[in-house]
Amino acid sequence: MRIATWNVNSITARLPRLLAWLESSGTDVLCLQEAKVAEAQFPFDELREAGYEAAVHATGRWNGVAVLSRVGIEDVVKGLPGDPGYEGVQEPRAISATCGPARVWSVYVPNGREVEHPHYTYKLQWFEALRAAVESDASGSRPFAVMGDYNVAPADDDVYDRAAFEGATHVTPAERAALASLRGAGLSDVVPRPLKYDHPFTYWDYRQLGFPKNRGMRIDLVYGNEPFAKAVTDSYVDREERKGKGASDHAPVVVDLDVDLDV
Repeated sequence: MRIATWNVNSITARLPRLLAWLESSGTDVLCLQEAKVAEAQFPFDELREAGYEAAVHATGRWNGVAVLSRVGIEDVVKGLPGDPGYEGVQEPRAISATCGPARVWSVYVPNGREVEHPHYTYKLQWFEALRAAVESDASGSRPFAVMGDYNVAPADDDVYDRAAFEGATHVTPAERAALASLRGAGLSDVVPRPLKYDHPFTYWDYRQLGFPKNRGMRIDLVYGNEPFAKAVTDSYVDREERKGKGASDHAPVVVDLDVDLDV
């Protein structure tokens, strides 16, 4: 079973590439972030023609998450129980579903903006709510993973130059402590470092030749429980999909599992 996560940075802009990638990669389940489209405008028909069902939590604007599956979708939960909200609004940043033998969450963690910004406080509060929400699933016997754009680099090696991020979000001790707390719920990072590259980044800014110069960050993560981690046979960052005209600024992260799809 092949499971992936990808911040597509607008499913409308990326739809042709997404459909081509789904076909070429053989992905069974895709956790998608930053749809940037209202649910009513989500391309359900095009995905259905490609063989995928979709569970979507999106309102337009800058957020929106989804789970795409060709092995079934059941028990969909939209939103994050206990979501603290930002400026009185609960944003569409989390969705969970059971797809075949595995249960997955697709998450788009708040950016945080600046350390002194209220959005940073919201980010840390959102992490606390996420940990509480996934704790029971993480401790179960079913393969389970929380996948998506975490907007945190777990370690200094996960950014191209630690000095370039001094005083900025994504690398602060509090954000990394939030990741550690999430792992403490019974999850682990199932995409090891290094992969095929010394620095398996997943995001490169469009500006200042970020990708050609490999000025990247590893912020798209797959955190799985013990049954999920034990089933992993391979994992990789699909850097090729970051290349060329019309690419997202994130690359897909792919994980292969040895599980029984008939369960």
